[in-house]
Amino acid sequence: MEKKIVILNGSPREAGNTAALVRAFAQGAESAGHTVTTFFLDGMDIHGCKGCFGGHSGRECPCVQKDDMAQIYPAVKACDVVVLASPLYYWGLSGQLKTAFDRLFALEEKEGNFLRGNGKASALLMAAEGHGFGDAVLYYDHLMEHLGWQNLGHVLAGGNMEVGDIQGKAELEQAYALGRSIP
Repeated sequence: MEKKIVILNGSPREAGNTAALVRAFAQGAESAGHTVTTFFLDGMDIHGCKGCFGGHSGRECPCVQKDDMAQIYPAVKACDVVVLASPLYYWGLSGQLKTAFDRLFALEEKEGNFLRGNGKASALLMAAEGHGFGDAVLYYDHLMEHLGWQNLGHVLAGGNMEVGDIQGKAELEQAYALGRSIP
């Protein structure tokens, strides 16, 4: 059965190592018959959450702020799988990804909860210079538990300092296989 997959790419490099993981995952998912929509967050105008609790999940754009999240809300609302992709920054997710994900809270406010539960699943793709992914994975696993989403797993690609360092590494094959394995 075809799944709708949204990838939130939080890397500032449109052609970097995280983007290579995203491409491999998307190719795997598309080869299995799924539809993939990727958002390159660094190229979008997305503001931080104001914590105003003014969201209305039933609206087309549920947040009171009017920015490029308006493109992401309907895609996330309608999708089956949300993939979080990020370089490792200070043992966590990039600011671009964290900012966008925080804003998804508007999908939980007022009319209905379109974020938590609802049979969604997720995967995590990360690239980094080092290998200290533990805190990021702990956060991701806790987020999946809180949201009630199925955790499909993660691909963690360490040892990638320069753009293109990931080429030829096993993690690209792992990302492809993870995308292809989406049930």
